[in-house]
Amino acid sequence: MSDPRERFLIRYAGGFAPFVVERAEGAWLETRDGRRVLDFTSGQICSTLGHGHPRIVEALRRSLDEVVHLNSWMLSEPVLELAERLAALFPPPLDRVMLLNTGSEANEVALKLAKLHTGRFEVAGLTRSFHGLLSGIASVNFSIAHAGYGPLLPGAFAIPAPYAYRCPIRHCAGTCDCTCLEVGFELLDQQSVGSLCALIAEPVLSTGGIIVPPNGYLARAKELCEERGMLLVVDEAQTGFARVGTMFAFEADGVVPDLVAVSKTLGGGIPLAATIASSEVEEDCFAKGFLHVTSHVSDPLPAAAGLAVLDVIEEEQLVERARERGDYLTARLRELQSEHEQIGEVRGRGLLIGVELVVDRDSKEPAGALGVALTDECLRRGLSMNIVRTGSITNCLRIAPPLTVTEDELDTGVEILRESLRAVLADTPALARA
Repeated sequence: MSDPRERFLIRYAGGFAPFVVERAEGAWLETRDGRRVLDFTSGQICSTLGHGHPRIVEALRRSLDEVVHLNSWMLSEPVLELAERLAALFPPPLDRVMLLNTGSEANEVALKLAKLHTGRFEVAGLTRSFHGLLSGIASVNFSIAHAGYGPLLPGAFAIPAPYAYRCPIRHCAGTCDCTCLEVGFELLDQQSVGSLCALIAEPVLSTGGIIVPPNGYLARAKELCEERGMLLVVDEAQTGFARVGTMFAFEADGVVPDLVAVSKTLGGGIPLAATIASSEVEEDCFAKGFLHVTSHVSDPLPAAAGLAVLDVIEEEQLVERARERGDYLTARLRELQSEHEQIGEVRGRGLLIGVELVVDRDSKEPAGALGVALTDECLRRGLSMNIVRTGSITNCLRIAPPLTVTEDELDTGVEILRESLRAVLADTPALARA
């Protein structure tokens, strides 16, 4: 192990990038060896406003002068203000907020509230979903992170995701009609021991390959939950706060979830998450002794960053910009699709876009090795992108640049992607059939 970056670090997701970052600003990273890299991942999809946005920096400096951390039962002005601002963004009856650290924790709290409120324990998730890696919430991850970690929590069930490009029930041909949802609930009924508690769902499945449910999907899911006395929990970790061209992705269906978890896109690069519930759920769980205390719940410094993020989203009209820039980027990627048989589908909403790579469009056989080689080549040429991993499949690019990205930067990214795809296919044509 000669690489000094690996000498003292536990490797937590494969290897590390082949450089060390010294500075990050806007949509760009600068490495120790002088390279510039265009960041089409917004960090870990957290730097919504780009790296080092001056409003976030200003908020953090002010917090350093005032208050950074408190005992969890002590509250500060930034926490109180952020809770009020968040409650105002959600439709009634969602008006109670708990400020946390990560998406895993926000989802964990949502499920704890759902279980305590309903008195039940069975939770369903969608295949290809990702909700975090804490042991509880990981039980309803159905994309990665199950193998090798022992038993899951009892009462964790999967229902088929609305993946129209590769229909999991071999029913639809490119357009999902929600039959997978109906069948999934029928299977759920047959497996349940009579303790159905909640369905947790991403309004756009991100890690699973940028899978966009059809219009009305969440509304129908809510109806099916209500028929069974279940709660609908929506995980907006990667879709909330303007990323998909609406403030929250669930708005597109006109549905009001029972619980919402937000995280990545709220902190602007600072660890910040929140669980949002109704007064009814909160008061019932409080009366029953709800307990979830961590060292950094309701911390002032990340709350200050969250307030800055909300200010900038409003002032710079980032909801509208994400929609417009997303339409522009999707159009540019579909131009690239017309040039290459290996791009099977371009899909997404706003500035959360997936590019699925295939051997050919007739067979739709996943071109996994091509995906890995392509992202490596893009990084070598100065573009950072994710290849999302679902089990052993690595054939969908996830593109999520900062909401502040310019059209010129989008053009630069698409050209690097074009050149990289040409280079990889020219150097190793067999990769398209790997």
